[in-house]
Amino acid sequence: MEQDSNSFQTSQLGRLISRTAPPPKKRRRLESLSPTRLIVSSFLVVIVTGALLLMLPFATRNGITPVQAFFTATSATCVTGLVVLDTYQGFTTFGQTVVICLIQIGGLSLVTLASFFTLALRRRVGFRSMKLASESIGTSNVAEARGLLLVVMKLAAFFEGLGFLLLLPVFVPEYGAEGIFISIFLSISAFCNAGFDILGRTQSYVSLMGYASNWYVQGIIMFLIVAGGLGFLVWHDLGQWRKTHHLSIHTKVVLFCTILLIVGGTVGFAFLEWNNPDTLGGMSAGDKVVNSLFQSISARTAGFNTIDLASMGSITKCMLCVLMFIGAAPGGTGGGIKVTTFSVILVTVASVVTGREDAQIFRRRIDKKTVYQALSISMLSLGVVILVTLIVFFNCGELISPLDCLYEVVSAFGTVGCSVGVTGEMHAPALIITMVTMFIGRVGPVSLAISLASQRREQGKFDILPEGKISVG
Repeated sequence: MEQDSNSFQTSQLGRLISRTAPPPKKRRRLESLSPTRLIVSSFLVVIVTGALLLMLPFATRNGITPVQAFFTATSATCVTGLVVLDTYQGFTTFGQTVVICLIQIGGLSLVTLASFFTLALRRRVGFRSMKLASESIGTSNVAEARGLLLVVMKLAAFFEGLGFLLLLPVFVPEYGAEGIFISIFLSISAFCNAGFDILGRTQSYVSLMGYASNWYVQGIIMFLIVAGGLGFLVWHDLGQWRKTHHLSIHTKVVLFCTILLIVGGTVGFAFLEWNNPDTLGGMSAGDKVVNSLFQSISARTAGFNTIDLASMGSITKCMLCVLMFIGAAPGGTGGGIKVTTFSVILVTVASVVTGREDAQIFRRRIDKKTVYQALSISMLSLGVVILVTLIVFFNCGELISPLDCLYEVVSAFGTVGCSVGVTGEMHAPALIITMVTMFIGRVGPVSLAISLASQRREQGKFDILPEGKISVG
């Protein structure tokens, strides 16, 4: 009976994802799919649905091409923020609503939302469905998935609601009743680390440049970005600290690395751009520090900007590429290879240099499988960035510099959305490959981690081979 119940619940989730009741053969095929493939498929379904909605005549002000519609839907669902049309000037209120819904679904994932509403309707969720939900929110503990699922939704509602209320005093006096929608849009976009805005009333692609001297708005947006980027597992662990007085190694690594990157990025950005007249040069000392902090945080997968990014120096762009590639924490709304992956790589290198046999962090030994996962994710991600950079530069080389091309590709892969103006100059082939890059950046590293962590041996055990010796270094 339990197995039948699980199969029934899995087929229910499959219908939620496909929106159609599949025939028996397709249903059995759906149930045989791995959770990773179902998660990836759910993102594809959302992207296609969003693109079709954006192509409706009343979704745009002056029309939209299929490539532009799919690019916008991909960028919103993958919470990236790269755009080919200004979100306000290009889309009507309906189109903007579609975009923010895609951001919300993409930030939390369709699987998480479907599982939550199944629980909210007090329907029984089978083991396989909870396994799918647990991998969607970034935990391998199926037993805790139900509780974490509720935590995810509560945290998202709390932070987005708080951001909305805090932004109202700024945008309602400035824009009237329309400021309510602006506050909702920016709050969801910031928490989901998407970087979309609807402030382009006087200038397209303006982002938050009009608030470069408004520390209040920048502070709220930074708070929401960090809240979404830390990951739901970290917030759950912090919420339990009063009871347990203990933080997991995962939480310690995320917090330590996040603080280190934010402070390092702020100092580096301020040092490199302090006297640049096109970025920080004309600001007061206080504004320079706050805007440096904002760009350091935003570069970690959010995509908002308060200064002209195209006017940054070459070294600054290189530094931000590193921050964008590293990204945020797993199990959150940010992208990149994740701070935990970066930390594992660093401590592994440190262990080799100091002659230790195992990688260690906070006086704990890291499992070799985790080290292999981190190395695989980093190398495959680096390979994707290099390959896509070459392809995009080949298509747009006469328009952009190699560094700007690399910056835009890293921004797409890290689901950041910070742009130096390259996306608007891309031809259709480059836009398509950038769409693929955003999709890989959103689901690729996570899917790779899941597939490596839950290795299947459907064809029997692996052969035990003799050891081979290779000289390196």
